[in-house]
Amino acid sequence: MEMRIGSGALPRRRGVVLSWAISLALVPVLSARAGEPLPVGQDDARLSALEARVEAQAREIEALRTQVMHQQAAWDAATWGVDALALDDFRARGPAGQAAPAGAAGDAMAARGDAPGDTRVGQAPETYDRPPEVAQIFDQPGVLTPKGKLILEPSLQTGYYANDRVALIGYTIIPAILIGLIDVRQVKTTSVTATLGARYGLGKRFEVEARVPYVYIKGDTVSREIFTGTAQDSVFTSDGRGVGDIELSARYQLANRGPEHPYYVLWLRYKTRTGKDLFDVVTDCVTRCVSNATGTGLPLELPTGSGFAAVQPGVTWVFASDPVVFFGSLSYLHNFARDDLSRTVLSGAPEGFPQTTTEFIGEIDPGDVLGFNIGMGLALNEKAAISIGYDHNIIGRARQNGSDMPGSVRIVLGTLLLGATYRLNDRTSLNFALGAGLTRDTPDLSLVVRVPVAF
Repeated sequence: MEMRIGSGALPRRRGVVLSWAISLALVPVLSARAGEPLPVGQDDARLSALEARVEAQAREIEALRTQVMHQQAAWDAATWGVDALALDDFRARGPAGQAAPAGAAGDAMAARGDAPGDTRVGQAPETYDRPPEVAQIFDQPGVLTPKGKLILEPSLQTGYYANDRVALIGYTIIPAILIGLIDVRQVKTTSVTATLGARYGLGKRFEVEARVPYVYIKGDTVSREIFTGTAQDSVFTSDGRGVGDIELSARYQLANRGPEHPYYVLWLRYKTRTGKDLFDVVTDCVTRCVSNATGTGLPLELPTGSGFAAVQPGVTWVFASDPVVFFGSLSYLHNFARDDLSRTVLSGAPEGFPQTTTEFIGEIDPGDVLGFNIGMGLALNEKAAISIGYDHNIIGRARQNGSDMPGSVRIVLGTLLLGATYRLNDRTSLNFALGAGLTRDTPDLSLVVRVPVAF
């Protein structure tokens, strides 16, 4: 026979207990009044004994009342999320008797000592302290590291970018007729970045992270030398390798108000400029060079860093709606401008003369970035999950010495992302994300593989 415990069961039980206790207290008194008259000297003793018994039973009734009140409070604390808790149990482990759920729900059950299929009444569910885990496809994770835990996350990212550039050098006498030169270039860039990240939980809803990247980048520029009249393409190849820009981040999760509300994580990221930037490498000459009329104007060594420090505040939200989890973020990245900049270029002078010269640039502000993304995740079973999302960034115009740089425009980057994760064991997971560029300025292809390991 199935029994249901509703919100009115405990008050009815409390009334029954009180009635039963009062009845027990009055039975001896009524019996004494209905019986024979007591001998002289014994009625006072009997009344004192009855009063003592009534006082003892009153204390028991008060103790029962306190216990009922505690049970009622525990029941109220548990019922606010019992529906979502049952939903999480069925979603993660299926019917009773199967394996325990993965992720935060499984950890909570192991900590309570529950077996699969058991449901404890009278205890608030711990699962609502943490958002549901999904396959990570964006840079910022949605689930924070538990207090006192360390997660090391080695990752490998590769990207490919190809674009055509056309430069018109000359003047027009009538529309559609150009007198001068047309410089057409194809730029193909391949990058590989190996990163070691470490996240540590300082509190129940607070964590810090550090990421150290090592970058290898190679670029091929296909063009035809101007002023030569040749019909053959020439290839200018350069590469670069070294430590990139180190990043430091802090994240704090706001208290959740219930299963019908999303989780919010506030975060702040600071990007250093530890990598070699464009102002640290030598640029091919932009004046007359040997065997090249104008030079390429390209760096002889590709930079591994952006050259600008930046700070990026943002907020990430996660909302569970069976059977999927929706997530996204909104951020604003501010690049700090640099003053008194200059670059080193080849002079193209004969031997015996200085081979390089310094070209003063002044102040450069690369522009800020407004970004947002949105995605959804689906758990296939207790170990595997998939995600799909879209990432959008708007980069402002770059400025030089307080004015917009010539040729600088606003850039829009849009990327479609697909990802999956698989839990190898209780400590290690395998995650990968595939990105496809949707705009001309976005990298055509990017692939990220992460292996987070918990300690």
